Amino acid sequence: MTGKDPASLPAEDLIRLGMSAYLTGKDTESVEVLARAHHDLLARGEITHAVRCSFWIGFQLMGKGDVAQAGGWFARAGRLLEENQIDSAEQGYLLIPVAVGKLYGGDFPGALEDFLRAGEIAARFPEPDLITFAKLGQGQAYVGMGETALGMALLDEVMVGVTSDDVSAIVVGLVYCSVISACHEVFDIRRAHEWTEALTRWCAAQPDLVPYRGQCLVYRAQLMQLKGSWAEAMNEAKLAHDQLAGAPDQMAIGMAFYELAELHRLRGEFAQAEEAYRESTQWGNPPQPGLSRLRLAQGRLDAAEGAIRVALDEAQDVVNRTRLLPAFIEITLAAGDLASAKSASQELSEIAARFGAPLLNATADFANGSLLLAEGEGRAALTALRKACKTWQELEVPYEDARTRVLIALACRELGDIDTEIMELEAARRLFTRLGAAPDLARLERLAAVEPPAAGGLTGREVQVLALVATGKTNREIAADLVISEKTVARHLSNIFTKLDVSSRSAATAYAYEHHLV
Repeated sequence: MTGKDPASLPAEDLIRLGMSAYLTGKDTESVEVLARAHHDLLARGEITHAVRCSFWIGFQLMGKGDVAQAGGWFARAGRLLEENQIDSAEQGYLLIPVAVGKLYGGDFPGALEDFLRAGEIAARFPEPDLITFAKLGQGQAYVGMGETALGMALLDEVMVGVTSDDVSAIVVGLVYCSVISACHEVFDIRRAHEWTEALTRWCAAQPDLVPYRGQCLVYRAQLMQLKGSWAEAMNEAKLAHDQLAGAPDQMAIGMAFYELAELHRLRGEFAQAEEAYRESTQWGNPPQPGLSRLRLAQGRLDAAEGAIRVALDEAQDVVNRTRLLPAFIEITLAAGDLASAKSASQELSEIAARFGAPLLNATADFANGSLLLAEGEGRAALTALRKACKTWQELEVPYEDARTRVLIALACRELGDIDTEIMELEAARRLFTRLGAAPDLARLERLAAVEPPAAGGLTGREVQVLALVATGKTNREIAADLVISEKTVARHLSNIFTKLDVSSRSAATAYAYEHHLV
């Protein structure tokens, strides 16, 4: 084929050339060559093969977002089958885009029905690609319907099957990305890690491959971030962006920018984070909840609260709500809105119970512990937080482990267990230092700065509140710094005034300076 004019090639070679063009990133050339093959096959009266060619053209166009053109090719294929009364595997292939449309439209039962029908056709006309398409879709539909265990078992079966040489490279790549995406949706990071590593090896074995490689790097970056390898995650996200530049998958480019933004935010590089969130939005990937967390870290509580409320109100599906709820709880607690935080925490706990994923259970336990701590329920908070910490350690997620240890320390401070408080804060400091989590380290230093003295009979938390009052902070700002409610701050202030026998913030401030608490 090398050096030949495509116009002189037979249809079979044109199909090979078209598929190769697609896999090496030459999408426009691929469609043009496959269209030529389609017409040549029609001229030879090979209707079934011409229909298969139409399917692959539509498949590529659908992936690029050219829905109208894709629909035209699928409709042409269906008409050809009907006019020629052909009973073949191609009928099953043409069910796939219909089912996918239902899947992404949220009609999971309807999608499942179509994928099952495609599977029945595939059983009559043994077609590895069609069997794989059908089973993949069935697994995705079951996951969408909330039958996670059944859906993931089917997806595991599909993943094992794609190791067969009989499945085409296009389908193999699609399966890898779809299954890994499903793992992320159900918060199954162990499975996601296993299949992402497999996808990486598959991509490495085909160095000229363009589709799937960028998404692979994004998924790897997300997992590296979770596992605490932030520098490596940054490199992977940048590579993903570079490899996806000019590719038709704009959402994947947006995902790469979002991952870069998250890493910049966690490292305290706020200007770079803001720019990356903006780029993520321009490529069609929503900037939430990361942008709201950035605003919170910048001290812009009103902006953070407004944005996260809008995002959660707009989110209808469980997966997106689950992504947003932890940030919503964190921000509403900082704002002192315990009622909203409590409602969101209950919703998150219910979702976690339904999915049963360890990552999600730990997230729900952390949120519940944060809420209980803000409500002054130190002992109950400690129970929930220790449970979350144990899971983070088992999953090897160091950043969340460190965040949880900070709250454990604060709960111990509330309960008068100063030794454990000091040890937990030190453990958190080591983790944050290793990660390079500058904003968390700065907050940790503020929290650990005050040792609870005996003067005035104040508790450790009361000394913290008094020290912040002395710096001129309002109740709302103190609540945000200590992750407690304004009501709890007011209660602490009342106790401080009583114990010190003072009646104003200025008098309390004078006491703080006299006793070297600032």
